[in-house]
Amino acid sequence: MRTGAHNSPRLARPAPALLRALDGERPDRTPVWFMRQAGRSLPEYRALRRREGAPMLDICLRPEQAAEITLQPVRRHGVDAAILFSDIMVPLRLAGVGVRIEPGVGPVITPPVRDAAQVAELTARRYGEGPDGAAGAGAIGRAVALAVTELGSPTAPDPGGAAGASGTVSASGTAGPSGVPGPGAGGSAEGAGAAPSARSPLGRELSGRELAGLAHSAGRAGWTPLIGFGGAPFTLAAYLVEGRPSRDHLAARTLMHADPAAWDRLMTWCAHLTGDFIATQVEAGASAVQLFDSWAGSLSPADYRARVAPYSALAIERARRAVSPTTGRPAPLIHFGTGTARILVPMHDAGARAVGVDERTDLAEAIEALADSAGGPCPVQGNIDPALLGAGAAPLERAVETCLAAGRAAPAHVVNLGHGVPPGADPAVLTGVVARVHGSTSWARTAAEPWEPDA
Repeated sequence: MRTGAHNSPRLARPAPALLRALDGERPDRTPVWFMRQAGRSLPEYRALRRREGAPMLDICLRPEQAAEITLQPVRRHGVDAAILFSDIMVPLRLAGVGVRIEPGVGPVITPPVRDAAQVAELTARRYGEGPDGAAGAGAIGRAVALAVTELGSPTAPDPGGAAGASGTVSASGTAGPSGVPGPGAGGSAEGAGAAPSARSPLGRELSGRELAGLAHSAGRAGWTPLIGFGGAPFTLAAYLVEGRPSRDHLAARTLMHADPAAWDRLMTWCAHLTGDFIATQVEAGASAVQLFDSWAGSLSPADYRARVAPYSALAIERARRAVSPTTGRPAPLIHFGTGTARILVPMHDAGARAVGVDERTDLAEAIEALADSAGGPCPVQGNIDPALLGAGAAPLERAVETCLAAGRAAPAHVVNLGHGVPPGADPAVLTGVVARVHGSTSWARTAAEPWEPDA
C-alpha cells in the first residue's frame, strides 16, 4: 500500500512532481534538482557571502540568510525542489564538537576521535546541548519555515513560531526537536496552498523573473517541496576519526575492526545525532529528505552490511518518526553515496524510499541491481556527470536524454547530477538542463534570458 506524502488529506490536489516520484509514480514531468544547487555556483550566493563576511557554518545558523540561499536556485532554475542550505557538520557543532571549514581543505575536527576514551568523551555530548545548542536547532527550524513560506507550502509553519525551534530529550537519549506548526498559510479552495511570497526572507521584493522561477518550480501543484538532509553515520564517523577529509578513511576503518565496541558506540551516537538533525528539518516543514553517505564507497560490501548499514537504518528510523506539517506525513528519504555501486541494495534495504546513483555507476545497471532488494524495485535519483555541464551543449543534451531514457526502467526517476554542482558551473546551463528535463520550450526561452536580480 502506498504511503506517500501526496496521499495526505491536507493535499487535495496532486502533490509536486518530486513527492509523486518518490512514491513510485510517474508525474506529468520528470522532477529534477541538483545537489549543491544552493551556494557556490551562484553569483547571488557569492554576493551574499561577501556582505555577511562570516564563515559558512555561521551562515547556516542565521535563519534569514540560510533561507535566502536555499531559495536562490529555485527562483533562478525552476527546479522541482529546494534543499536546505546547511552542512552535514552542523549537527556536530550543535552537539558542541569543535568543527571548522578550512578553505581548500574542508571540515576539520580537532582533535580527531581515535580511541575508546575519546569516543566515550564525544558520545557524552547531546544534540542541542552545545554552545550553539538549542538556539542553533531553533535557527535550523526557522530557516526551513521561512523557506517553505516562500515556496507556497500548503500548510506553511509560522516562521516566527516554534516549529522545529526547541530541543527536548528524545527517547534515544539525544536531544530531539519539538514544536507545533503554526497556522496554515491559506490557499485556494482546491488546497493548492499559499501563493509564494513576493518578498525574500531578507525583505527584498522579488523580481518578475524570480517569481517566474518560483511559479515554474511549483507547477500544477502550486507549491515546491523543501528537502532536508543529514550526513549518514559512517560519513560523520569518518570525519570524526580522520579529523579531516581523507581519500581512504584508513583510520576510521581501522577503528571499525580494532575496537568493535567503541565503533558501535560512535556509530550509534552518529545515527541519533543525524536522525535528530533531519527530524528538526522535517518537523519545521521539509517534505522530503536525503541521507548523504559521501564516504561509504571506501568500504567493502561485507563491512558496509555488517558495520555500517544497521546504523544508517537507525538514523532513517529516527528521521521517519518525524512528521512534516507541510504534508502531515513522514518525509520520504533518498539514500545517496558516492562510489556505492556494490552496496546500492543494502542502502535501499536500510529503509530508504529511493536511492541516489552517482555518475560512476551505470544507471541502468543500478536499477537492475535494486530490483533484487528486499523491498523490490524503487525510485532512483541521478546521475548526469557534473563534468558535462562545461562540455558544451551537444554532449550535455545527449547525457540528459540518456539519463531520462535509462530512468524509465525504474518505478520512478528523479533527475540529478551524479554529485554536486561544480563551483565554476554556468548557472544558465543548469537552468537549461531543467528546461530540457521538463520538455519546456517556454522555460528554455526564459533560461536563455540574462539574469538580472540582485541577491
